[in-house]
Amino acid sequence: MKNRDEIKSIQLSDYRQPSYWAKKVFLTIELDPDHTRVRCLVDYVHNPGHDHSLHLNGKDLRLSSVLINGQNKPLDTFFYDSEQLNLDNLPDHFALEIVTQLCPKNNASLEGLYLSHGAFFSQCESQGFRRFTYYLDRPDVMAEFETTLIADKTKYPVMLSNGNLLEAKDLPGGKHSVRWHDPFPKPSYLFALVAGDLGHREDSYVTGSGRKIGLHIYVEKENLAKCSFAFTAIKKAMQWDEDTYGLEYDLGRFMVVAVNDFNMGAMENKGLNIFNSKYVLASPETATDKDFENILSIVGHEYFHNWSGNRVTLRDWFQLSLKEGLTVFRDQQFSAHHGSEAVKRILDVRRLRDHQFPEDDGPMTHPVRPEAYIEINNFYTSTVYEKGAEVIRMLYTLLGKHTYYKAMTEYFRRFDGQAITIEDMLDLMEESSGRKLDQFKLWYQQSGTPIIHVTRNPIPNGISLHIRQELPDSASQQNKKAQLIPFKVAFLGTDRKPLHSNHKGTMSHEHLLEISRMEESFDFKDIPSNAIPSLLRRFTAPVRLKCEMTEKENLIALAAETDSFNKYEAAQLLGEEMIGKSAMPADYIEAFRSLLRDTEKDPYLTSLMLQTPTPEYLAAQVESVNIEKIFQDYKHYLKQIAELCYPDLLLAYKTLENLDPKAMDSRSSARRELRNTCLTILAASEKTEAIKLVKTHYHNAQNMTDTVCALNIISSLEDTDRDSILSDFYKKWEHDILVIDKWFAAQAGSTHPDVLQHVQALLKHRDFDMYNPNRIYSVFRSFARNVPFGFHHPSGTGYSIVADYVIEIDRSNPQVASKLANLLSRYQKFDKLRQDLMIAQLKRISEHGPLSSDVYEVVSKSLKEIKS
Repeated sequence: MKNRDEIKSIQLSDYRQPSYWAKKVFLTIELDPDHTRVRCLVDYVHNPGHDHSLHLNGKDLRLSSVLINGQNKPLDTFFYDSEQLNLDNLPDHFALEIVTQLCPKNNASLEGLYLSHGAFFSQCESQGFRRFTYYLDRPDVMAEFETTLIADKTKYPVMLSNGNLLEAKDLPGGKHSVRWHDPFPKPSYLFALVAGDLGHREDSYVTGSGRKIGLHIYVEKENLAKCSFAFTAIKKAMQWDEDTYGLEYDLGRFMVVAVNDFNMGAMENKGLNIFNSKYVLASPETATDKDFENILSIVGHEYFHNWSGNRVTLRDWFQLSLKEGLTVFRDQQFSAHHGSEAVKRILDVRRLRDHQFPEDDGPMTHPVRPEAYIEINNFYTSTVYEKGAEVIRMLYTLLGKHTYYKAMTEYFRRFDGQAITIEDMLDLMEESSGRKLDQFKLWYQQSGTPIIHVTRNPIPNGISLHIRQELPDSASQQNKKAQLIPFKVAFLGTDRKPLHSNHKGTMSHEHLLEISRMEESFDFKDIPSNAIPSLLRRFTAPVRLKCEMTEKENLIALAAETDSFNKYEAAQLLGEEMIGKSAMPADYIEAFRSLLRDTEKDPYLTSLMLQTPTPEYLAAQVESVNIEKIFQDYKHYLKQIAELCYPDLLLAYKTLENLDPKAMDSRSSARRELRNTCLTILAASEKTEAIKLVKTHYHNAQNMTDTVCALNIISSLEDTDRDSILSDFYKKWEHDILVIDKWFAAQAGSTHPDVLQHVQALLKHRDFDMYNPNRIYSVFRSFARNVPFGFHHPSGTGYSIVADYVIEIDRSNPQVASKLANLLSRYQKFDKLRQDLMIAQLKRISEHGPLSSDVYEVVSKSLKEIKS
């Protein structure tokens, strides 16, 4: 913890190269829970044009000794404390040996070296390596690492680090050592070690060039049976990256380790990926179809980082989206390839709208490449990841498939082994495509979500689309410039048939426009003036689209759209329009029923189109949120649609009944998705037979997907069997930490009138673990929904509970605490009562003694917005 006057903002403009480069690092780490000894020997070379001083980063370190070229340097002859070590008057080339002492047992931050269930794990991104030793802990310093680990052989028979295993031997006193070597220079944030009594499974993959790669997964021994799908995901990722990007794995082995206590989803440490166990462990009995989807995506994401992040890395942390935005785009491509491209696109946009758009509207808004930060851990955000991926997708669209892949091939060839900037990447794109991207760079520089207003005007023999960009100002950015926006357009006739239109002499079903001015018009000829525009097809840019469409036009689009995303969008717009109406139009009910008549064509897409816009989404669409009205209108809509379409929903549910409950192929999971969506809507009717059906669904379920669907519905019911079913689930799965996360989430995220009391009880439950991020998120992220009697209870109790845990958790794990603090930061749209209550809790956190820089940044920016 730091005093407030010690917390400083770091600026992109302040970047300077270090005075020395680290070339080789030799680590010897003697592992012990209470007294771990780290000996770090580094070969440093002077950076010409800089002074001869060295300023090294540390964090909570105890220094034992320093040697320069083998000569002891007395500790009273230079400045050091627990967080820095400074040396002056150094030679051009020297070897620096530093010995430090650590106490992993007391490290609850889950950064650096820590213990989880008796085993050692590390997490070094972004600044965790400085918790091992004093070092140039920054991404532009890339060195070759050789690591020797020493520990008790009985307690820690498995000891892993980056690269290839060189040596393993027994030592006196029941100890043993292993020596690992990573031949590829890397920044310190990619260093990793694991040591413990872990179970091990292995497999292999043969690359296109004929090299056999050993695949290894390490987990707690009782979870060995749940690794099979992770192996499948690894092999698919390796094959896809070779086939699509021409990138082959470079080491002799690829290792994955699963750990329950982990702040992130996973970490791409070179050759030794460490995963949150929820993204490795899966079986049909314990994991949902969504869990399987996430495992495929995240295993792919971390594997793809081997090139987009590891072999080509970033110069400084401001360039974070250089690796994350590109790699998210690559994992989206990968998942689409192995499933439904249409469904994947919809799911990605839903995630963007649910998480990134609100981020752009809140006090933590920032560009894809920030200009400043206080704590870099606060910028592992949807803006950097998901919006960053949309920026890469726009480049793909603007350059075209062939040019994009040509540019990426050159990117990985030219920058291999380098730490680069976003400008370096964009300059290469310009060189490869022959087009200037100066205006496109604004996507990395300007924060906020552009709003695109489209107006239709008739012209002789056609339609003119007048397009206006609106770029909302923020406290940090005003007077923004027009951005370059790829915008795909097509037209439908009122007879529901696709139309070919003439734009600038080109006849086509679809046109790619490039919007580059604040206002401009585009003419389309040889179509009727009442043609229905299909705008922003495939969601070609991360913008909010505003265009007046009639109910009839949306119904035609729902029936006849050739673009799956816009078909889904029509369903959402219609649903949004119907919410709040006292009665449903017959045409809308017929359209809804028509979706249920074909359960086999594309069941996952059908399921998504049936799903109603959530209260969270509805709240994001308005300037002022009346949460009670939104929630009641939402419930009223669901009840109406369930009652009016009950026979159709029930028929579809029963038609999809004959499924192999253990089948994990994409077709089976899509059919389960549609069946469970039908069940969820049926339950909204509140009919006795519907509730009975939900209970039967729960008791007959033979996979976790069906079980959790029923459990989520039951958690929200005021029903006499609710508690017994929740108890039944707990007793069956109390031994499985990941499954019990689902039990916590089902109750915390329910719409039960007593959800506030339920959450208070959950926080006192024996299995609630304040030191496990998954358990924290299973409660608080689920709880913080737009439910007026839960998190947003008018008493302010929900806000007070979150603030209590922000303060408590900040003492041990600032990363998790700052994410909880973010839940209180988006008060701006709520009524004055709730705004005042959230602000009061933010002030309470702010006034509570020393805060971590993580929490301080979130709270101070949230409170600063009040003044601005």
